Amino acid sequence: MRKRNAVVNIKECVACGCCIKVCPRSAISIPDGIHARINLELCVGCGQCVKECPASVIRLEGTEQ
Repeated sequence: MRKRNAVVNIKECVACGCCIKVCPRSAISIPDGIHARINLELCVGCGQCVKECPASVIRLEGTEQ
């Protein structure tokens, strides 16, 4: 079974917070103020953060379950 999760390119993320506002599971945080972090246990791979990111630094990846 494959599960999708959001992945952030931390080298390009500017920590604008747009992704946090649209995440239905509150799986995204910016704890260090430098870049977004995804909690993979909460992420359901809906893709809302990917659509909302103005810098296009979030993508969905599949993982084996």
